[in-house]
Amino acid sequence: MSEIETLSAQAMADIAAAASPDALETLRVGLLGKQGSITAQLKRLGTLPAEQRKVEGEAINRARDAIGQALAERKQVLEDAALDARLAGEAVDVTLAGRNDGRGGLHPITRTLERMTEIFARLGYELADGPEIEDDWHNFEALNFPPHHPARAMHDTFYFGDGRLLRTHTSGVQVRYMAEHAPPLRMIAAGKVYRSDSDQTHSPMFHQVEGLLVDEHSTFADLKGTLVEFVRAFFERDFEMRFRPSYFPFVEPGAEVDIAWQQPDGSTRWLEVLGCGMVHPNVLKASGIDPERYTGFAFGMGVERLAMLRYGVGDLRAFFDNDVRFLRQFA
Repeated sequence: MSEIETLSAQAMADIAAAASPDALETLRVGLLGKQGSITAQLKRLGTLPAEQRKVEGEAINRARDAIGQALAERKQVLEDAALDARLAGEAVDVTLAGRNDGRGGLHPITRTLERMTEIFARLGYELADGPEIEDDWHNFEALNFPPHHPARAMHDTFYFGDGRLLRTHTSGVQVRYMAEHAPPLRMIAAGKVYRSDSDQTHSPMFHQVEGLLVDEHSTFADLKGTLVEFVRAFFERDFEMRFRPSYFPFVEPGAEVDIAWQQPDGSTRWLEVLGCGMVHPNVLKASGIDPERYTGFAFGMGVERLAMLRYGVGDLRAFFDNDVRFLRQFA
């Protein structure tokens, strides 16, 4: 009996002193393994008399159970300590500054769109939206496009098999807005438009901002004053501007607006920046507005073209190539 007690006491001391899982495993094998000291005590029971075998067997089993429980508890203590040490080593101080303080920025087209809509908002224009997949009536017919007009041709417009199309301008939003709102009204439509064209100054998808004002007393002078104020605010400087007569089916009279753009060599070049005109009576009538009582003016401009001028970009395709080196300049 004294032998198993001594063996058990020493085992408990060794288990408590084990400093690592490996050391603890070595102890387990030495005590409870096939060649372990506790196992040897059990094997010895067969040589003892029956009465003595019963008494010593119970003592050995108690010692084996106690050692097994001590091994399990010590293993849990060592694993918890190892986990705490790993967590302490991997701890992150969330109050420290980040290693990379680089930040993204808005795309130059997005910047330009926001700038344009903000300027017109100051002038009292409401921003409206509409579908990019449009029907023929809203995209062409309600805007006084005759059936033979070249803009209806397949080389300009992306058509679907059911006759619908990708809108070629945001003017359809104006038609929908006039049908839902009674004059007087001021609105702008901004968004993507689609045409079958692609080179350094044209893209199959681009952005437009179009504006519309309808009331009882609007004149071409009001239109001119609005556009002069917009150009001045957008470029933050005054320009010499000219209005050239031009034809658009949905306005009469119509004009294209040029600005005098100073070249790097000091010379001046006239650049077209937008189209405009007084809303055609047929367009008002198609939207349920009495052209005998109301007049209006409309204007439209390409966002990419204005962005190219504002930021000095020479190729429209740079806006869509997603070259990070180019986009980083606007961050």
